[in-house]
Amino acid sequence: MAAKVKRAYFCRECGYDTNKWLGKCPSCGAWNSFTEEVVATASSVPALVASRAIEPAVPQRVQEIECGKTVRLDTGNSEVNRVLGGGVVPGSLILLGGEPGIGKSTLSLQLALTDNGMTTLYVSGEESAEQIRLRADRIGIHNENCTVYTETLLENVVAQIETLKPHIVVIDSIQTMASSLLDSSPGSVSQIRECAATLLKYAKSTGTAIFIIGHITKEGTIAGPKVLEHIVDVVLQFEGDNNNIYRILRGIKNRFGATFEIGVFEMTSAGLKCVDNPSEILLTHYAEPLSGVAVGASVDGVRPYLIEVQALVSQAAYGTPQRNTTGFDSRRMNMLIAVIEKKVGLKMFQKDVFLNFAGGFRVADTGLDLAVIAAVISSYYDSPLLEDICFAGEIGLSGEVRPAPRTEQRIAEAARLGFKRIVISGYAPKSQKKVEGIEVIRIHSVGELARHIFNNQMEEQY
Repeated sequence: MAAKVKRAYFCRECGYDTNKWLGKCPSCGAWNSFTEEVVATASSVPALVASRAIEPAVPQRVQEIECGKTVRLDTGNSEVNRVLGGGVVPGSLILLGGEPGIGKSTLSLQLALTDNGMTTLYVSGEESAEQIRLRADRIGIHNENCTVYTETLLENVVAQIETLKPHIVVIDSIQTMASSLLDSSPGSVSQIRECAATLLKYAKSTGTAIFIIGHITKEGTIAGPKVLEHIVDVVLQFEGDNNNIYRILRGIKNRFGATFEIGVFEMTSAGLKCVDNPSEILLTHYAEPLSGVAVGASVDGVRPYLIEVQALVSQAAYGTPQRNTTGFDSRRMNMLIAVIEKKVGLKMFQKDVFLNFAGGFRVADTGLDLAVIAAVISSYYDSPLLEDICFAGEIGLSGEVRPAPRTEQRIAEAARLGFKRIVISGYAPKSQKKVEGIEVIRIHSVGELARHIFNNQMEEQY
């Protein structure tokens, strides 16, 4: 008699399970998100053989809980340490997500090969040992205590971790892991949830730090149920463009630190190289001043950097003018163009406008509004801006210049890179500490911008 097969329907968004298909998930409200999976058969193993027994917890009063100082593990990578809040917390489960080919495996292998005095285990379910060795030779093997294990069965992986007892484990990737408890295929909702929960249980019970790599769907979210991001302690997003050499590591969730830090990397033939000063790669030094180019002082989290804003304004060849942006919200650019037309008097309805940010970066900082408007006005008149000037300010619908967050840090970063002037909001509070070597220009509306960014001849025309 054949074994009875048990099937269930799982929501791809939240992991909700039911015995029948539903059009709308009653848990998260997503439509058409249920997939049918084989959960188990009559011959399934009743319990996870390799799981560790955890002693039951004892309730404690809040004031009786002892708070020891958490000793973080140094990954040997300054940018990764910055995003994690100073290093890896023992016993943490860290999820690293990113688009295909962005460099997730390269970054994780670099962490495993770094000579930081710790033993590491690199588990690969996607590549053979020979492929990993070729990448390791290119990166450079500095850690002799790095072990490579190619396996997709979760029970075997946990058994090897038990035997080797490494400080850090890397799982590449969670979508390729499968447990013998479930008959569904690897990458399914039930398999991802079961594997992540088992790894979390092991990490917490042994103090082993585990990195798991997650794939990205075409919508840009981490593949698998949303519960995966709830299970892990840290969620890191690896961003960038395959046609560009720069990558950004961004913390989306961090139970042991802040989520406003970013790490910047440069993809080279020898792996990912840390970029300690992002402003240097985002600024270009031209032989002569160019129109349509402005420098904005931006802040991502607590990290200030300067970025070059490029704008091109040309006569519209067709009835409807084009509005194209790269690295900036197109709806916000349309709003800024409307403010320019209404408050400055430029005939933007007859012009095509193209906007680009240097380095292929995607910027969501509203403090760059002033730099965008300055670049557009400069390209409109085909007149370059004054040298050694940068901008930091948010623009409102009535044309007022509002203070940008962390204005003091933006001013300090501009002065450090040798800029002589910075235009900010006149409503920003005056700092008690004066920054030497830079003139702070305060304006209250976009109408005051022209006399500070152009020479005298251009001011009269404007």
